[in-house]
Amino acid sequence: MMPGDSNMTSIVQRIARQALVTFRSPPRVGEEAAKSFLENHSKLKSLMTEVRAADLKLAPRRGGGDGGGGGGTPGGVSPPVTYMHICETDQFSMGVFLLKSGASIPLHDHPGMHGMLKVMYGKVRISCFDRLERPAGGSAQAAPPLPPAQMGALRGSMLRSIDEYTEESGPCVLSPDRDNLHQIDAVDGPTAFMDILAPPYDPDDGRDCHYYKVLRDAEVKNTEQQDKEVWLMEISQPADFWCGGEPYPGPEVCL
Repeated sequence: MMPGDSNMTSIVQRIARQALVTFRSPPRVGEEAAKSFLENHSKLKSLMTEVRAADLKLAPRRGGGDGGGGGGTPGGVSPPVTYMHICETDQFSMGVFLLKSGASIPLHDHPGMHGMLKVMYGKVRISCFDRLERPAGGSAQAAPPLPPAQMGALRGSMLRSIDEYTEESGPCVLSPDRDNLHQIDAVDGPTAFMDILAPPYDPDDGRDCHYYKVLRDAEVKNTEQQDKEVWLMEISQPADFWCGGEPYPGPEVCL
């Protein structure tokens, strides 16, 4: 570290360093987290609570309802979501997602992964689900009638929460066992959030992203119905969702 190098002491740099320490030896699915992991995870969450849009040199995009400025298609249609890559190691990836007003990141999973999401500006609604080991609801929540070819795509799950987050909120946290599937909706305008995933997605290592839709209770919209068992069906990536890219304007991260 060079004296006077502001990049090395930026909160973005400190978050990246803490993420590296935290996720060097994370607990696996079903394992009890060691005390050292819990302490480091708490430090990371505290740092993520502090970070603001100005620290990433992000300016809220209010005009025109556009949440992202890059990655448009040749037809001139800009993507509903764009991503700013900050850094990536074998242990974690870190970046910023920007959503247009009304845009959604569809319900998806994070196989065997930890995650932490902090809103930089705007508001998001996050619906979190857990996958159940046993079929949802037993006899009271029998699997919906579907063609045999589709039955294998069903996943019994539990709706854990539907909460709204702003820049004043603490981070939304997921683990391999808890809140691992979620949908993220931009509310009342464009929004941006900083995102850490550990380890990063890697289809070659069994960490591919899968998309789902909720069967029956697709219009559940209030937190009074949390801990409700539902059926999810795995689907292809929705045609109206794609993610473009644009440069990250904030402090450089060195690991």
